[in-house]
Amino acid sequence: MTPEPPVPSNQNLTYLAFANTGHDAAKPRANESIRALPELLCGRYRIDRLLGLGGMGAVYQARDLLREQFGEPEPYVALKVLNEELLAYPDANRLLHREFALLSRLRHQHVVRPLGFEIDPSSERGFLTLELLKGHTLDQLLDEHPEGLPWPALQEVALPLLDALQHAHAQGVLHGDIKPSNVMCSEHGICLFDFGLGSASSKLRRVCGKPLAAWTPRYAAPELFEGASLGCTADIYAVSCLLYQLSRGWLPYRQLNAKQARAMQLQPDVPPGLPRAVWRALRSGLAFEQEKRCSLGELLGTFAAKPRGRWYPRW
Repeated sequence: MTPEPPVPSNQNLTYLAFANTGHDAAKPRANESIRALPELLCGRYRIDRLLGLGGMGAVYQARDLLREQFGEPEPYVALKVLNEELLAYPDANRLLHREFALLSRLRHQHVVRPLGFEIDPSSERGFLTLELLKGHTLDQLLDEHPEGLPWPALQEVALPLLDALQHAHAQGVLHGDIKPSNVMCSEHGICLFDFGLGSASSKLRRVCGKPLAAWTPRYAAPELFEGASLGCTADIYAVSCLLYQLSRGWLPYRQLNAKQARAMQLQPDVPPGLPRAVWRALRSGLAFEQEKRCSLGELLGTFAAKPRGRWYPRW
């Protein structure tokens, strides 16, 4: 059996804050009824090693034995499973299937490609298979640039990320958890992944079901703390937080979340080195009021435009 990954304890990791939405009515199963994760799933996927941990579960590298049998030189996939806390709920497998349903509607070079959703018969545990990305997340990039990225490097990250998010929104898919650990700098460029907390437009909700009401506090828009449903503007706020962090080296309100910052009437500092138009759009994306936030198209347009006039100096 594959040992369950430990619960993340590093204070630098991002945690999920669960909303009070009435999901407590569903009683979790006793831990004794949760079967251990096998090393071989569905007789086809053999787990090799742990790749990463998140608030919902773990991602492993696995070998696809069927592809290996037919001689594929790289028969590896990423395999995502839920953690024991979420697995304890009766509809746990639906959470992973919902992520698969959302991803299946996206076709974009900067969005991770889903391969399948299956339930292992022996353990009754659902899992999601995805293309295996090789590279590192934006967390590492931030560690290497503690004072922020220079403008050309920031532009190289921002443009594909915003384009991927705009494509998702156009298909009726919201991400719901944009943060550094969910964006990969892969060998093929920037790649957005982990739509586990995502949501769908009304026409897709019948297939995707009700989303999990959760978020990562320091990237969460103020309205989410007040019980509002995930919307396009919440994704815009989160991606604006991330872009600010990449430009400055830290989040707009450091260790505080948006609800705390609004109560204290705080405003983010101007990141040095940003073109004026980019800062105006980014500041708009960080607005506490939903109606004052810019659109993704406006953010994308300002990041794509060549800077005009004076830049804010980098000191």
